[in-house]
Amino acid sequence: MEMMFLLAVIGLCAFCGTVAVILRPTALSSWLFFTGMILLAAEPALDYLVVLAASTVEIGTWLWRSLLLKSLVPGVWLGFSLIYARGNQDEFLRRWKWFLLAALLLPVALLLGFPDGLSVVMGRGTGIVIQLGSAGKAWVIVVLMVTLAILNNFEKTFRASVGMSRWRIKYLILGVALIFGVRVYTLSQMLLFSGYDPGLAKLTFVGLLLGCVLIGIGLLRSSFGKFDIYPSRAVLQGSVTVILVGVYFVTVGLFAQWVERLGENTSFPAQALVLLMGAVGLTVMFLSERFRTALQRFISRHFHRPEHDFRKIWTEFSQRTSSVLDAVTLGKNAAEVIAESFHVLGVTVFRTVVEPPGLEWLYSTEKHRAVSGPQVDAGSLAGLAKRGQPFVLEREQAAWAEALRECCPRKFEHGGHRLVLPLVAAERLVGLIVLADRVNGIPYSHEELDLLQCIGDQLSGGLLNCSLTDEILQAKELEAFQTLSTFFVHDLKNAANGLSLMLQNLPTHFDDPEFRADTIRGVGRTVERISQLIMKLGGLRRELHLNPTPCRLDLLCAEVLDGLEVKIHGDQHLLRDLQPVPVQLLDQEAMKSMVTNLVLNAHESLNDGGEVRVATRLESKGVALVVADTGCGMSPEFVKSRLFRPFHTTKTKGLGIGMFQCRKIIEAHGGSISVESRPGNGTCFTILLPFGKDPQPDKHSP
Repeated sequence: MEMMFLLAVIGLCAFCGTVAVILRPTALSSWLFFTGMILLAAEPALDYLVVLAASTVEIGTWLWRSLLLKSLVPGVWLGFSLIYARGNQDEFLRRWKWFLLAALLLPVALLLGFPDGLSVVMGRGTGIVIQLGSAGKAWVIVVLMVTLAILNNFEKTFRASVGMSRWRIKYLILGVALIFGVRVYTLSQMLLFSGYDPGLAKLTFVGLLLGCVLIGIGLLRSSFGKFDIYPSRAVLQGSVTVILVGVYFVTVGLFAQWVERLGENTSFPAQALVLLMGAVGLTVMFLSERFRTALQRFISRHFHRPEHDFRKIWTEFSQRTSSVLDAVTLGKNAAEVIAESFHVLGVTVFRTVVEPPGLEWLYSTEKHRAVSGPQVDAGSLAGLAKRGQPFVLEREQAAWAEALRECCPRKFEHGGHRLVLPLVAAERLVGLIVLADRVNGIPYSHEELDLLQCIGDQLSGGLLNCSLTDEILQAKELEAFQTLSTFFVHDLKNAANGLSLMLQNLPTHFDDPEFRADTIRGVGRTVERISQLIMKLGGLRRELHLNPTPCRLDLLCAEVLDGLEVKIHGDQHLLRDLQPVPVQLLDQEAMKSMVTNLVLNAHESLNDGGEVRVATRLESKGVALVVADTGCGMSPEFVKSRLFRPFHTTKTKGLGIGMFQCRKIIEAHGGSISVESRPGNGTCFTILLPFGKDPQPDKHSP
């Protein structure tokens, strides 16, 4: 009889794994699931051989093989738990890659590296008892931690699912959770008693049998299809897995120890099995949407309490939609709240488009990939805007209603009528919500319809705000493009006029060597000017990536000023007060560009005479750089509102990009810049660059 049940379990495991591969042969999750099920199928067979072994040597051999197989199981299933039904599986694999590698290698390494960590003892009366050494205990702890991680990952996936997605994956996740929940129990027993009782294999065997049945139901529901569920990235955010495992299984383990010491109750494994099956039944019951709905209606009918906590629903909806400016995210959050609150298996959100008039698919709890929206003409959209209230889709016979029914089909005959909620804002239709199958096909009450109407009104305003925000952003982008084009075209026009004048004079003065030399210099200056324009415009759009290296700011400024002195001549003076400062981690190219820009701006602000002063000094909070001039200065209004904004300048030439880039460089280094300026009295820029966490000392600094 035991052999027949063993073969049945092995067959069920192999069947479930094979079905998954057949349904999705190219998916990594299918092959991980197949490998995991094959490993689970082999486990009871090896445990059975341990029990049948006659000698101590034979027991040790089969036990080592069994534990080696058990060492491979957690790593494979951890990988499956990280990618099953998850749209952000790549992100989870990157974050968990080292833990996943440890889960695959560490249990095997403990067995191979410490082969003497297990000692076999032949017990009498109660059968075989295998004591664990220190390596065996470490192995149990590692496998237990990985098993908890598997359960936690499946819990995340389940809690992030809603509607039809939850209905499809519920039984598969519950079956896997049952299998690994039993493993947690057996591992806790091994840890509590510092030994392994092969009699626990019977409990593992029953748990595997029940788990395979639940997994089979899950495969029938989901066809192992692709889902795009996005659970939280937090490791143990709000997890009940650890709480349930810690309270239930450890409590049962301690109770078992107490029973064994006092009464030696040999029937305790059977009692634990009854408790396990009862827990599974209660879990299935409480995860059933039908049971939860019936329970709510029973309480509402007999204890005079509202069926829904409207305050809680409205608070959750407001929190998830109030600050969202992206239409897709807004539709997703609203659909999930509606599906959870009203026990709807399918909620689809559409928004209207102007050209051509129609509906655009925004989000659905049933299908997480974009589909084409239903064909609805402008007249029908106007008619829907006038209706305003929720209505039953099955009662409509127009062409647009048939198109909606095709886009939002029912999954079950007993799912009830589909409900349509028009989203109207500013007397125009901004979208639609279609509520498909409902648990048990229960009709909506007047209170529920009123709450849906309130949710629809709030969502309508949100979608309208998203549309207006998009229009404002497009207008801002157009304005920025027009401003950029104005500056760019103006400078290009000046360059083109200069080249045109040269070309007009070229036939007449071509034989004049002085004219040719002057023409070559003019063309060179024009090309240089165009290159500068392109570099500045390109730098405005690029992100600033720093490459910090140790350097002294005073030496860097000296190098920059050596190259700029030739440009400052006549009555204009370039003064230096570069005091030695400590070494800092700075991006030298970016800092040279910043200093060059400040000095050239200061030089261009000078009149016939004047001076530019560049100084560095050490302060308590960092290194200060001062660039001051005696030029024309700037008004307080310009400094406050326009100095560091792109395309604003007091110079007749230039794009007004330099100071914008300077501030970006300074802020990227964690520094600050301050300005003192008055018209006619010059300008003083003070830059403060803080010390790094571990500044490197300079041997040459005093």
